[in-house]
Amino acid sequence: MTKEIEQDTDPGIERLCKKHERFISAPPTPGIERMEAQFFGNMFAPHRHDTYALGITMHGVQTFNYRGEYRASNPGNVIILHPDELHDGGAGTDDGLQYRMLYLEPALLRRGLDHDHASLPFIGDPVIHDPILWSTLASVLGELDRDVDPLLCDQFISDIAQRLSQHAKAPLKQPRFNAAHRMDQVREFLAAHFDRPVQSDELEQVAGMDRYRLIRHFRARFGTTPYRYLIMRRLQKARALMVLGQPLAGVAADTGFSDQSHLNRHFRQTYGVTPGRWLSLTRQDDR
Repeated sequence: MTKEIEQDTDPGIERLCKKHERFISAPPTPGIERMEAQFFGNMFAPHRHDTYALGITMHGVQTFNYRGEYRASNPGNVIILHPDELHDGGAGTDDGLQYRMLYLEPALLRRGLDHDHASLPFIGDPVIHDPILWSTLASVLGELDRDVDPLLCDQFISDIAQRLSQHAKAPLKQPRFNAAHRMDQVREFLAAHFDRPVQSDELEQVAGMDRYRLIRHFRARFGTTPYRYLIMRRLQKARALMVLGQPLAGVAADTGFSDQSHLNRHFRQTYGVTPGRWLSLTRQDDR
């Protein structure tokens, strides 16, 4: 089981075992590849991708040559490599290197940009400290053994497009209106179907607009994304079922989570405690 990544706590990543090197590839997602690498020394000869390479350094010092300069990234930093830029890669210390990387097709990123954007965002500094961008990447790099939820993937593309555009000094325009009635219909649809996987094309039909424009309008009206709204409705129902004494595995199945560990992760990320701990404290309050 791949360990979950969190920005605001100790990520709990064990130190690399000496001479232990590996690559881990995640299940494929259209337009996105995800991987983790652990190694020592200089691993990659100069090469280039036709995608954006977006990564988070987890352990050690990540070193590479990029656009004529030697670069280094420490844990907590984000790496942003533009498509078709030559680079190499290695571990900067004898302790070795561990990082996770996401390769994003430019065509997919473009869907999350304003339609009138003339060019893809270019960030001159490939190593930046941006906790918001770190968390955005961690949302899809945290569990490499799971598929990415379709609504989370759409939210990710929208958030990445916005953040990269800001760093490229070309921020996206805010919606001039928030399509109030259509967004209310989307919210009602999500509330009615929280207990099953909701597909992006379903929301597009309800809203009458593409999914990335929908996300921007939904956020403008309700302060959150469709994916986040759906997760909160699931957790709200899960708490009610837990109080009734239903076992957690059954609660997860009845509220749209893939399994109990999926419920546990979202519950802890939202409320700061595990479901079991929350339930024990709730029962103490009822005494």
